[in-house]
Amino acid sequence: MDATGGTGGLAIEIAQRLTTGRLAVLDRDPRALEITRERLKAYEEKVVLVHTEFSRIGEVAGDLKLPPLDGVVADLGVSSLELETAERGFSFRRAGPLDMRMNPQAPLTAAEIVNHWPEKDLANLLYQKAEERDSRRIARAIVRARPIRDTEHLATVVAGGRKVRGRQKLHPATKTFLALRIAVNREEEELEQFLSRTPATLSSGGRWAILSYHSLEDRRVKQAFLRLSQEGTFRILTRKVIQPGAEEILANPRARSAKMRVAEKIEPEAIRRAENGQ
Repeated sequence: MDATGGTGGLAIEIAQRLTTGRLAVLDRDPRALEITRERLKAYEEKVVLVHTEFSRIGEVAGDLKLPPLDGVVADLGVSSLELETAERGFSFRRAGPLDMRMNPQAPLTAAEIVNHWPEKDLANLLYQKAEERDSRRIARAIVRARPIRDTEHLATVVAGGRKVRGRQKLHPATKTFLALRIAVNREEEELEQFLSRTPATLSSGGRWAILSYHSLEDRRVKQAFLRLSQEGTFRILTRKVIQPGAEEILANPRARSAKMRVAEKIEPEAIRRAENGQ
């Protein structure tokens, strides 16, 4: 199962390699799912696509009457489609509405947070979700500049509210946009549910790979895998997190912050044997 299909980058690579079995692809973005459907037309007999959040992995597996899964992959990043479509409001590099919803049917938008949340709540959001050191200064600047018209306006206000600290690697609005996106899409809640529900869907020997893109996200994945390892139900295959090399980053700059962790579901007996060197 590709739990976060996006526009099908991983799904098509998996589908091309399938000699038996099937691939289930989930995504909450209906537009992305349509692109994936088109890209996977040649494999439609062995692929099923479902419009839903990845937190519903257990329900989907039950509804589709799937046997235990041999593999689950989840790429937690925002798709290029969402970043490059200005009217979705994900990027501070393009003027667009303050939206940021991965699922257009979701009730909360970035505009609601930016223009209506109390200053204190806004500051807490920026600090807790994105570790923004200038959270209070930025929140104060946003409240004073209300109403914020669009993403370009917001990026300008945020840049003006931050304290200058020499040369900056990131755009001044990077963390603010990240925090807003996380809140709008309930990303932390979704990830927690996904991490707790996926183990039951995997077969013994099934592999679980997750790609994350910021420290708080990666920390949750790392802790979940460690907990499962300590419980004796999973073996961590990436003792050291996998990150892209220089060549990959050159070919795909958006991969620069990616971190991949992989775990394998095992039976308790397999762990005992491994510990005894059998």
